[in-house]
Amino acid sequence: MEFSREIGIFMEEHRQEAFDLLLELAQIPAPSNHEEKRAEFCRNWLTAQGAEGVYIDDALNVIYPVGCGEADDLAVFMAHSDVVFPDREPLPLKVENGRICCPGIGDDTANVVALLMTAKYIARKGLRPGNGGMLLVVNSGEEGLGNLKGSRKIMADFGSRIREFVTLDGTAAAGVSRAVGSRRYRVEIDTEGGHSYGAFGNRNAIAYLASLIDTLYTVKVPELGKTTYNVGTISGGTSVNTIAQHAEMLYEFRSDEQCSLDAMEKHFMAAVEFYRAKGITVTVTLVGDRPCADGVDREKLGEMMARANAASQRHYGHAMAFGSGSTDCNIPLSMGIPAICVGCYRGAGAHTREEYVEIDSLLPGLKFASDLILHHF
Repeated sequence: MEFSREIGIFMEEHRQEAFDLLLELAQIPAPSNHEEKRAEFCRNWLTAQGAEGVYIDDALNVIYPVGCGEADDLAVFMAHSDVVFPDREPLPLKVENGRICCPGIGDDTANVVALLMTAKYIARKGLRPGNGGMLLVVNSGEEGLGNLKGSRKIMADFGSRIREFVTLDGTAAAGVSRAVGSRRYRVEIDTEGGHSYGAFGNRNAIAYLASLIDTLYTVKVPELGKTTYNVGTISGGTSVNTIAQHAEMLYEFRSDEQCSLDAMEKHFMAAVEFYRAKGITVTVTLVGDRPCADGVDREKLGEMMARANAASQRHYGHAMAFGSGSTDCNIPLSMGIPAICVGCYRGAGAHTREEYVEIDSLLPGLKFASDLILHHF
């Protein structure tokens, strides 16, 4: 189905509903692995719009299957429900100066609303894809230690039937077509500790952790692709007059090239073994593992990017610059399934409490999302 005047009018007539939906949904807390409230809200909302067969799976994905049946030719469109913020109470929101300000308002709530409003149009019109079937998914676990849980579950359940995969994530400025893989570790150091005066000279876990961090920050990253590393959190110790017995950190490295990711792994493990050789206890736990792409049909991927660029020109007035990123697309791309990530709003401040979306970008975003999705009908 080509983007039609009828679809555009529908989105214009329902722009206030979409605005109100965004305000309500954005305030519902949804830290990664605790998206229950948003999942229930989205399922109930979709059902109220006439969507049939909507369900929540074991990973807290909200799934609206459209014309699927036994089809072995599925297109997936998803937007993630979780946010990076740990809040369990309603998230603070304000509307001022042409902006909606709220933690997580853009990443990824505005994109979820664009998906939901397109789902409403499909349900109300009783549409079915021209070929194969479609899964519209409000997925869980995209952020941080969510470790792409929702995307992994969709691919585990439907992977052999999926022909292409689109996630709505990020802003309208750029898209992602190349997967940045990553590995994330919790590193814990334990020593004997003791009283800061009476046991002076005993080994301090904080000091050894600091030394390990310094060692990791001396690495020369591989030249192939773009590779980065970061220590995101550190904690440990008991009191100012106690030699710390325990200290820990969260450490990650990323790359858009698998061989560079493997090189970083080798350096990290060598550093850990060096400190273990000093007789201290170093415990390493893998808490996140995102794969790079493998064996993707570049021609098919190019066709998807071209469709997204055409829709971007129609509704935003500019082409979309595609690059590398770490998104829900990592999982299908690692399985050789063409996948892209595109966004449905303008705004800034993602992953900060000052995040905002520009209100006048929401209607073009609704049209952009519906243009991409309804191409299959």
